[in-house]
Amino acid sequence: MINRPNTKAQRLHRHKRVRGKVSGTPERPRLNVFRSETNIYAQIIDDTKGITLVSASSQEKGFEGPGSNCEAAKKVGEAIAQRAKDKGIEAVVFDRGGYLYHGRVKALAEGAREGGLQF
Repeated sequence: MINRPNTKAQRLHRHKRVRGKVSGTPERPRLNVFRSETNIYAQIIDDTKGITLVSASSQEKGFEGPGSNCEAAKKVGEAIAQRAKDKGIEAVVFDRGGYLYHGRVKALAEGAREGGLQF
């Protein structure tokens, strides 16, 4: 029998390590990313109050096309940047959620930067 590594547990361990260093404040909330097989989700969170300020995902009603590719991630990044600007949020800290900064996570970050968020 082949022993495969538990990749979910490894990601959660990395995420816990990142969350020990990254925290959202009212001035610079945290941009959190969650990546599933079929969709990608992003939230802007104020950790001092424990509330979600803005969210966007590839699963929303007006979203076109598959949610599991880099183009979808870039659209989600642009959408969250627009919603953040509407709420008056200019700068955030990026929480990659234990994922590598590559592929869909990187595309979401670049879309958010193009939308006007600073991090």
